Amino acid sequence: MTDTAIDRSSSANSGAARLTRRMARGAAFLGSEVAIMAGAMSWVSERNLVAAMSNAGGFGVIACGAMTTDLLDAEIAATRALTDKPFGVNLITMHPDLMALIAVCAKHRVGHVVLAGGLPPKGSLEAIKASGAKVICFAPTPALAKKLIRSGVDALVIEGMEAGGHIGPVSTSVLAQEMLPEIAEAVPVFVAGGIGRGQAIAGYLDMGAAGVQLGTRFVCATESIAHPKFKQAFIRASARDAVASVQIDPRLPVIPVRALKNAGGELFTAKQREVAQSLDEGAVAMAEAQLAIEHYWAGALRRAVIDGDVEHGSVMAGQSVGMVTKEEPIADIIATLIDEAAQALVARAA
Repeated sequence: MTDTAIDRSSSANSGAARLTRRMARGAAFLGSEVAIMAGAMSWVSERNLVAAMSNAGGFGVIACGAMTTDLLDAEIAATRALTDKPFGVNLITMHPDLMALIAVCAKHRVGHVVLAGGLPPKGSLEAIKASGAKVICFAPTPALAKKLIRSGVDALVIEGMEAGGHIGPVSTSVLAQEMLPEIAEAVPVFVAGGIGRGQAIAGYLDMGAAGVQLGTRFVCATESIAHPKFKQAFIRASARDAVASVQIDPRLPVIPVRALKNAGGELFTAKQREVAQSLDEGAVAMAEAQLAIEHYWAGALRRAVIDGDVEHGSVMAGQSVGMVTKEEPIADIIATLIDEAAQALVARAA
């Protein structure tokens, strides 16, 4: 072996060791080999992708979305049949049957429950923790992060506007700078939004993150059940193609959604007008109006992911979509990310 080869081997080992140390807290919290969570993507993050993610050393998360309790019950059982590794379940806080869904997770002894879509309703945190599960919540601001920590959450995800699906108004890089120094010591914090390469993972770990969450990067995994046309849309797209939806009525607090540009965006504008008119007429209450919007997204996403209607359905994607260039096994994606992160840590130490 040449001196150069020895040096390269030493550097690789050094980078891997550094990365292991930086991911240790997050990996221990998740019970996974590496502190990389797969974002919960409705219709995409189901048993096959979730199990493959956990089997590859990461942490898969079932996207419950608008599922009924029976559907979630079956999905958790089916995922358990495919992996003996830890995985989580993502629940939407505005789901009308949230407490019943929490009970389903408790029945299956799910170790981690991720709450998304707003502040946890009264009693939900206590119900999850009573089952022995850990609670992970999304925190869009430092004040809300501290409130959630005081309320007893076990970990937080801070997700920037570069992400796919529902997004906030602030970029990932700004959120990380603003929030990690304030909260990273209190609980494990996972950074999400726009992450497509290991170099970015290394950067956020250096800033104090316990780990990261990626969604868009895993859509084109071989194990993903997404329709071939959905995957091709990702492979062809650039970062500029992933745009945020526009709110047309200030009375209807619609959370923006990032997706690839298509006719589905115009359909959503029409849906907003329809729901706003129902509000005007007193036909629905505000909570019902917001739920109608969520149901729209669930249906539009299904048309794209499952049916392959990438023109009229919702092709939710983050701005990292430009870094998705081919279909490949999820284990290969994780291996690439880990190798890139380790190399980046070596370069930073040079």
